[in-house]
Amino acid sequence: MSMIRSFIAVDLSTEVLCRLDDIYHQLKQRVPERTVRWVPVKNIHLTLKFLGDVSDTNLGVLFEILRKEAEKQAAFDVQVSGLGAFPSTNRQHVLWAGVQAPPDLASLKRAIDLETARIGYASEERGFSPHLTLGRVTRGATPEEARRVGEALSNLQTGYLGTCRIQAVNFYRSDLNPQGSIYTRLYTAPFKP
Repeated sequence: MSMIRSFIAVDLSTEVLCRLDDIYHQLKQRVPERTVRWVPVKNIHLTLKFLGDVSDTNLGVLFEILRKEAEKQAAFDVQVSGLGAFPSTNRQHVLWAGVQAPPDLASLKRAIDLETARIGYASEERGFSPHLTLGRVTRGATPEEARRVGEALSNLQTGYLGTCRIQAVNFYRSDLNPQGSIYTRLYTAPFKP
């Protein structure tokens, strides 16, 4: 039995990814080099559930869960706007772009969380805060570098970056390597027409 590292996510429009790429270039010019491990734009997605290690024997069950939940869901729009950081812009660990979504997104996440918990995948304990991870501040960042990251986030006025029509949910495999993670979509469950 082999294991794969995996997660469930929805994808973004090419238009929004292009705008995020522009934001990257602006942030990288304002942030000290090697202070942030940037997520490649092609890897940016809206995560609904990180599963961790999944046995290949469970894939069929997980795909069926996604299919059933997607069949209940109509397409909806999410808006991407603004920048921020967790836990705060003054003490950053994760840099993000904001996502405003209708209750449908939280309902879908909750349903997937509930169904996957029934087969042994732990539920998320913290509240759902939809966001797009742009990068992670490195552990070795000095207080001065962290201050400059906070200034860059505060000073870069991004506003509205675009709207994405969400019409499916995806199951991804994540392979770690020295150059960064490689994501492979293994299954897509389209929403009801």
